[in-house]
Amino acid sequence: AKNLILAGVKSVTLHDEGAVELWDLSSNFVFSESDVGKNRALASVQKLQELNNAVIISTLTTKLTKEQLSDFQAVVFTDISFEKAIEFNDYCHNHQPPISFIKAEVRGLFGSIFCDFGPEFTVVDVDGEDPHTGIIASISNDNPALVSCVDDERLEFQDGDLVVFSEVHGMTELNDGKPRKIKNAKPYSFTLEEDTTQFGTYIKGGIVTQVKQPKVLNFKPLRDAIKDPGDFLLSDFSKFDRPPLLHLAFQALDKFVSDLGRFPVAGSEGDANKLISIAGNMNESLGDGRLEDINPKLLRQFAFGSRAVLNPMAAMFGGIVGQEVVKACSGKFHPVFQFFYFDSVESLPTEPVDPSDFRPLNSRYDAQISVFGSKLQKKLEDAKAFIVGSGALGCEFLKNIALMGVSCGNQGKLTITDDDVIEKSNLSRQFLFRDWNIGQAKSTVAASAAASINPCLKIEALQNRVGPETENVFDDTFWENLTVVINALDNVNARLYVDQRCLYFQKPLLESGTLGAKCNTQMVIPHLTENYGASRDPPEKQAPMCTVHSFPHNIDHCLTWARSEFEGLLEKTPAEVNAYLSNPVEYKTAQRTAGDAQARDNLERILECLEKEKCVTFQDCISWARLRFEDYFVNRVKQLIYTFPEDAATSTGAPFWSAPKRFPHPLQFSTADPSHLQFVMAASILRAETFGIQIPDWVKHPQMLAEAVDKVTVPDFQPKKDAKIVTDEKATTLSTASIDDAGVINELIFKLELCTKKLPQGFKMKPIQFEKDDDTNYHMDLIAGLANMRARNYSIPEVDKLKAKFIAGRIIPAIATSTAMATGLVCLELYKALDGGHKVEDYRNTFANLALPLFSMAEPVPPKVIKHGDMSWTVWDR
Repeated sequence: AKNLILAGVKSVTLHDEGAVELWDLSSNFVFSESDVGKNRALASVQKLQELNNAVIISTLTTKLTKEQLSDFQAVVFTDISFEKAIEFNDYCHNHQPPISFIKAEVRGLFGSIFCDFGPEFTVVDVDGEDPHTGIIASISNDNPALVSCVDDERLEFQDGDLVVFSEVHGMTELNDGKPRKIKNAKPYSFTLEEDTTQFGTYIKGGIVTQVKQPKVLNFKPLRDAIKDPGDFLLSDFSKFDRPPLLHLAFQALDKFVSDLGRFPVAGSEGDANKLISIAGNMNESLGDGRLEDINPKLLRQFAFGSRAVLNPMAAMFGGIVGQEVVKACSGKFHPVFQFFYFDSVESLPTEPVDPSDFRPLNSRYDAQISVFGSKLQKKLEDAKAFIVGSGALGCEFLKNIALMGVSCGNQGKLTITDDDVIEKSNLSRQFLFRDWNIGQAKSTVAASAAASINPCLKIEALQNRVGPETENVFDDTFWENLTVVINALDNVNARLYVDQRCLYFQKPLLESGTLGAKCNTQMVIPHLTENYGASRDPPEKQAPMCTVHSFPHNIDHCLTWARSEFEGLLEKTPAEVNAYLSNPVEYKTAQRTAGDAQARDNLERILECLEKEKCVTFQDCISWARLRFEDYFVNRVKQLIYTFPEDAATSTGAPFWSAPKRFPHPLQFSTADPSHLQFVMAASILRAETFGIQIPDWVKHPQMLAEAVDKVTVPDFQPKKDAKIVTDEKATTLSTASIDDAGVINELIFKLELCTKKLPQGFKMKPIQFEKDDDTNYHMDLIAGLANMRARNYSIPEVDKLKAKFIAGRIIPAIATSTAMATGLVCLELYKALDGGHKVEDYRNTFANLALPLFSMAEPVPPKVIKHGDMSWTVWDR
């Protein structure tokens, strides 16, 4: 329910006839001890409603009838007998339109999901990835036609994909927007199932884009699927024979409960044997379809824990099922088809547990004790844990840890640190925060929310970034006393730093990350596994300098350029000015000593800012912004096409403007174009901010702004004959040719001294640091304006402010479902790390993609052994 409410569905109805027991507190974060005895649905409503006021949350506390289901698009049953489930599912399957039915069960360390979205369900988008594109280099007049693409990026097409063409010159027949099928997909070419012999001859240009195709799924109702389950969705290839066994085990448990009216008791051999014999009889009745081995040891573990709902399992299954409901309502992403079984028996303690150790102690952890025994519970309570980061992952971890009782004993202590404050956009997944917490420190708010889930939690919240600069806070004693470290970070550098500290101090590190619907978890266990830094992802591709500066061919290039211009104009230059003004003598000496192009450039920028482009009134700022527009989107483009006309050729005689280069056109400024005015408004407001000039209200009225802009005189532009334009793909930084730099620097310093005398006493500029999340500060308006005007120069499709914010802010949207799943998986590993007796083959690293859905679990890679003579060691050895 939490994940769906955060996702923002229209309404959620909770049905529960039962009352809260102490037992429920080990897996449900909305209950507190004062709720014991109340109806479970009613006890949950208020806390769930706080998560999102836009969702209507209601309750049903009486016996559920089939007819009540007709009001819903999707129903999820979590605690229901197979007999009732079949009855409800038949109703949903045959309803017009069908109601999506999901049955999910968590029994101790075992879980199952069954989905039935009706006889014909259409999936609109099977994987959630953006359509792949390519830039065309040539198309042959052939049957079938061969299409080659430029080789700066590999094509991601697959045989059988449908594609559409646009912007093709010459062979214009292909621009009709009709999807065409491709085959023989190679890294830089493919064949098109089309006879182009009669088409025009290809001249230049063209973009090819994949068209995503819907897929229709035919679900079977539960009564048929139980007998004929089809292919199970696998999660762990080392247990490929496990799903059919669990399929049987869950049916046997259902029969046990309906026969005896209760669950098997933890530690009771009699109950375990009864379950094993039920499963055995069921298996025999399957005839040819029966299993060779019903694995009594596994069924015994299944019986012992069957009454308990463990928090990490609930978190993981809550994430998966939450995403299935969203799929059912939206048709986006591929559903589970139709059964998914999972177990984590490796989380059990390695030493045999005495049956008396499973007995309830009348505590909130009784359910967990019934699975793991009270010895491991004590280890959890006395753990000294460190959670690094308190964002989306951090919130989920705190909830899980509070419910599991980690660091809740007298010896225990949990430290959480995060240097960030809460912003509105965090609330969609960082569920310990509320509207009234915006602007407060993340770690403090999260810590007090976690303490309200479990008052015994011993937690300290810090606002320090973990890194070399805070080794006075997180000193050797701090690291040495820890039992376990959990990363909840959003960047690789911080992860690498924490990894190095854990390696040095020999501490287990539980690592996880999410990216949209994907998540991964990695266990770093001293001496057993390799460390996080041992295997790296390839670095992100950076566009060459000349592409960004003069030859962009997609919106990312325009946004990269916009962001670097923003930083240059509003942050770096004002900061240089202040560095000079606060200590002119030292600054001049330093630049003279450097005596290079960079020093010259710095001085030129300061002089320009304080003399030629100095702003005193707001009208000056408007002039500056208007002239900036002219410089960026008119004059620079005129210069570029003067230096390289449309028919220019390279030294080898090939056309200069060939794909992926796009030929630009200068813009014509007009106050009638709202995007032009918007650009001038954002630029002038931010410019005024750097000079500390009062911003008048009239700037926000388009008409008054237009009048002010019309007063600006714009000089005519004459292209230079010898302009230097970087065309070298290898260059990634600018370097200017050196005429006598030293002489120029001295002359610039002389001019600067004259102009400084005219400045008012104590004059300082205010550098602006890019902040993407404040919608009222005009930062994103200026960046989107810069990028879109430039895109217009090069006929590249423009983007709205939100999309620009995602690309320029390098934001990966996080969603609640994959976050919940990742933390659930990590906490199943936490049981192992704190128990301390496990081997490397008991641990699991996971990669999952809820969109596909794909779950891939594997044991971690052991550390690399280095041999020298007769000695051998790993990175963990000292």
